[in-house]
Amino acid sequence: MTATVDISLREAEVLELVGARLSNAEIAARLYISVRTVESHVSSLLRKLEVPDRRALAQRAPEPAGDDASAQPVPVLPAPLTAFVGRVAEQAELAELLEAHREVTAVGPGGVGKTRLALAVAAETSGRYGDGVWFVDLVPVTDPGMIATAVAGALGLGEQPGRDMTESVIAALADRQSLLVLDNCEQALDGVALFVERLLASCPRVTVLATSRARLMVPFERVYQVPPLSLPVDGQSDAVALFLARAAAAGSPLDPTSREDIVSICERLDGMALAIELAAARYHSLGLDGVTAALSHPLRMLTGGFRADERHRSVRAALDWSHALLDPTDKALLRRVSVFMAPFTAAAAAKVTGTEEFLVAEGLARLAEQSLLVVITSPGGTAYRALETIREYATEQLIEAGELVDTRSRHLHWCLAQATELEVVRPEWRAGFDAIADDLRAALAWAALEPEQRTDAYRVAGTLAELTFTRNLIGESQQRYEQAAALAEDPQSAASALRQAAAVAGCRMRGDDVYRLYGEAAEAASRAGDSAGAARDLAAIATTAYRFSTKFVRKLSVEETDSLVARARDLAGDDPAARATVAVAEAGQLLNGAISTAQGHPGASVTDTVARAERAVDLTHRTGDPLDESVALDVLTGALSWAGDPFAAAATTQRRITLLSSMPKAPAATHELLEALAEAAEANLGTGDLAAARRWAGQLADHPLLAEVGHRATSWLLVADAFAGNVEQLLNGSVRFLDAWRRAGRPARSSLGPAAAAVAMTHGLRGDDDARQEWNLVLDELGPLPEHAHGYGAVFDTLLLLHHGQLPEALERMSPAPQEVWKWVTWIWHHWYVALRAEVAVLAGTPDARDRLAEARTIVTGNPVAGGMVARAAALLDGEQEALLAAADAFDVAGCHYQAARTLVLAGGEHAERGAAVLAALGLAPMSPTGA
Repeated sequence: MTATVDISLREAEVLELVGARLSNAEIAARLYISVRTVESHVSSLLRKLEVPDRRALAQRAPEPAGDDASAQPVPVLPAPLTAFVGRVAEQAELAELLEAHREVTAVGPGGVGKTRLALAVAAETSGRYGDGVWFVDLVPVTDPGMIATAVAGALGLGEQPGRDMTESVIAALADRQSLLVLDNCEQALDGVALFVERLLASCPRVTVLATSRARLMVPFERVYQVPPLSLPVDGQSDAVALFLARAAAAGSPLDPTSREDIVSICERLDGMALAIELAAARYHSLGLDGVTAALSHPLRMLTGGFRADERHRSVRAALDWSHALLDPTDKALLRRVSVFMAPFTAAAAAKVTGTEEFLVAEGLARLAEQSLLVVITSPGGTAYRALETIREYATEQLIEAGELVDTRSRHLHWCLAQATELEVVRPEWRAGFDAIADDLRAALAWAALEPEQRTDAYRVAGTLAELTFTRNLIGESQQRYEQAAALAEDPQSAASALRQAAAVAGCRMRGDDVYRLYGEAAEAASRAGDSAGAARDLAAIATTAYRFSTKFVRKLSVEETDSLVARARDLAGDDPAARATVAVAEAGQLLNGAISTAQGHPGASVTDTVARAERAVDLTHRTGDPLDESVALDVLTGALSWAGDPFAAAATTQRRITLLSSMPKAPAATHELLEALAEAAEANLGTGDLAAARRWAGQLADHPLLAEVGHRATSWLLVADAFAGNVEQLLNGSVRFLDAWRRAGRPARSSLGPAAAAVAMTHGLRGDDDARQEWNLVLDELGPLPEHAHGYGAVFDTLLLLHHGQLPEALERMSPAPQEVWKWVTWIWHHWYVALRAEVAVLAGTPDARDRLAEARTIVTGNPVAGGMVARAAALLDGEQEALLAAADAFDVAGCHYQAARTLVLAGGEHAERGAAVLAALGLAPMSPTGA
C-alpha cells in the first residue's frame, strides 16, 4: 500500500525513522525540523496509510536496505571506541537473566567492566526488543528527583504539563517492548529504585538492565555479580587477551614469548578491566619490565569500608602508579579537569585550570594517550571525558592538593559565563544548553553546600531555572526557582524566586503548587516588611483559584478564597499595585459567584461584575504591570461574555494578546499568553470570525511548551476547522490530539470535549460511522458534561442531523429555548445555538419559525457565519433564491466553506450540483435530500 500512496520525500524520511522507533524529538533533531512539524508529518502518514497508531505506522515503514530485511531497530547505545574483548560466558549468563527477569542489576566495583559488559549484552540481545534499546548514563545525576529527566532525555521526550517527568516516560513506554540500560545507578540509588518500580509496574513489556556498585535493594531485582576478567586457566584468559588487544591498538604488538610477564601483570591487577587497560596503555612507553617494576613498588591503598575490597585495590593500584608516572603539570591538569561532568574542550579546560590553552591542549593529548581521558571527536571539534572511576580518583587528588575550592569556583564561574551566552536564543541554542546543563547542575550542587558560595549558588540556581524553562524542562525549572528561593540571602529575593516558581507551576497545570508557592512568597514578603507584596501574592492565589480551578487537586472553598481576599485587602494599604490586584480578585469573586449560581440567564449580577472588572483593568493599567493587566482583562472577558456581549469579549482577548506579545518569554508571561491564545480562539469562534480563531488556535498549537501535549495544543484548532469545513486539516490535527491524549493517560478534562465532539461530527459528515463511534467513546471518557448535553454537543449534533436530513431529531435536540440552557450555551455557543435553532424550525416548518428567526437575527447581528445561517433560513422561509446565493457568497468570504456548499445544495437546481461537488472536494458525504 505504501507504494500506491502519495507520500512526500520528507514524509518518507519521517516514516523510515518512525520505523526505527525514534521519538518525534529524535526525528526532529535528525532532520533539523521542529517537533511540531514531525507531528504533522506523522499525522498525515497515519491518515494516508490508514493505520490507527504509531506502532502500526512503524510496521509500514520500508524494510532496511541490505541482506537482513528483518533487521530490528538500531539500538540507541553509545559506540565504544575500542573492541569488546572476551566475557563470552558472562554475556551468556547476563543475557539469560534478562530473558527470565524484567530487572537485572549488574553489580561490581568501579573498573570491573560493568558498563562495557552491559553494552555488549544490550547490543547482542537487541533483537528481542521490537521497540528498541535505550542507554541512560546516570553519572551526572546526583539528585534522585532527576532520574526520570535523564531517562526522558535519552528517549527524546519533553515534559507534559499536568504530569511529572516519570509519568511522561511511563506514557511513552507503556506499550513498548524495550530494554532500558541504566548505567552508574550508584549515583542516586534511592531515586533509581523508585523510578524503576513505577516504570515496571506500568510498562509490562519493558526490561531494565542496571549497572551499579551496589544493588538497588528492591524485591523484584535480580542481581548479577560481574566478576573480574578471567585469569589464565588452561591457557585461556580474557585478562591477557584484553592486555594484548589494547597494547596492539596502541601500535606495540607483543611478542608471544612475553606471555608469562603479561600473565603476571594481569594476576597482580586481579583481572580488573580498567587497571589492565591502563597498564596496557603504559606498555608502549615503559615496556613490560617497566610496567612490572611499577606494579612491584609499595602502593598506597584505600582502607576501610566498601573500597577495601581487593578489586578496588587493584584499580587503585593501577591508578596510583599510572598517576605517579605523570609529570607534575599533567597531574595538576588531570585533577583539575575532574570537575567537569560532561565532555569538555581544551578551551573550557584552560578557563577552569587557569592555564594557557595551547599548554592544556598538549596536556590533554598526553593524558588521552595514557588512557586517562577518552577523546570524543565531532564536527564541532574535539572534546575529552574522564571515565567515572578515573574522575573520582582525580577528584581525590584535587582535594589532597588543597585545590578543590579554587578549581570548583573557577568551574562555577565558567558555567555562569557559558550560561550568559545562552541568554540569546539562537538556532543552535538547544545543543549549547544540553552541552553545559550537567556542569551547571554539578556546579550548583557543590556551591549550594558551601556557605561562602551562597551568592554564586543563588545566581546559578536562578540562571538554571531560566534556561531549563526555555528548554521546556519546566519541572526542573520550578525546582530550580524554589532552590534559588532557599539560597537567597534576603527574603525579598526569595519572594521573587517563589513567584517565578508559582508561574512555572501554572504552566505545568499544578494549581496546588501555585497555591503553596504564592503562600510562601507572601510569607517571605511579610518577613521583608513588604506588606503590599504579600497582598499581591494572597490575591493571586484567590484569582488563580477562580481562573484555573480545574488545575487544583484540592479545590479551594469559597470560604478560603474569601479569606484570602480579605487578608490581601487589609495588607494592600494605599499601594496602587496591591490595590489593583485585590480589585481583580474581588471582580473574580463576583464573576465566579454569578456563574456558579446562574441557571437561566444570569441577569444583572454579571452585568454589575463588568463594571468591577473594568475598574480592575483601569487600576492595573495605571500601575504599568502588563501581567496584572492581563489577569484583569481575563476577568473582564469572562464578565463580558456572561453579560451577553461576545464581540466586546473577543476584542478584550485581542487587547490581552497585544499586551503580552511584546513581553519576554518568562514563566508568568508564557503562562498568561497560552491562556490568552486559547481564550482568543474561543472568543472569535463565538463571534464567527473563523480566520482569527484559526490564527490564535494555530499559534497555540505551535507553541513549544505544548509540544508534548498535542491534545491540549490542538483542541481549539480542531473546533475552528470543523466549523470551517477544513476537513483535511482537521483529520491531521485529530491524529495528533488522539495520540497525545492517549499518551497523557486519557485525562477526563472538560475543556477537551468541544474538540472531540467537533471531530466526531466531522466523521459523521464524511459518512465514516466507525471513526465517529471512536470519537464518541472519547467523549464518553471525558464524562457526562452538561456543556455537551446542552451546549457544544447540541450544536455539533444538530449540524450533523441537518446534513443527513434528520429533522425531527434535530428539532428535539434544539427544543430547549436559549434562556433555559443559558449557562451552557453562552460564551462560544450562543450564536451557533440560536442560529441553528431558527434554521431547524424553518426546515421543519414549525409554527414559531418566524419568531425564532426574529429572535436569532437580533442576537447574532455582526456574526458573519451565524448571521449567514439566519439569513439563509429567512431566504428559505420566504423562497428568495437570490438571498440564498448571496448567503453562499458570504459564507465563502467568512471562510466557512461547508456552510457555503450546504447553502448551494439548499438552493437547488444547478446550484445544488455545484454545492455537492464542493462537499465532495472537502471529503464530505452528500447531503440527504430531506436536509435539502
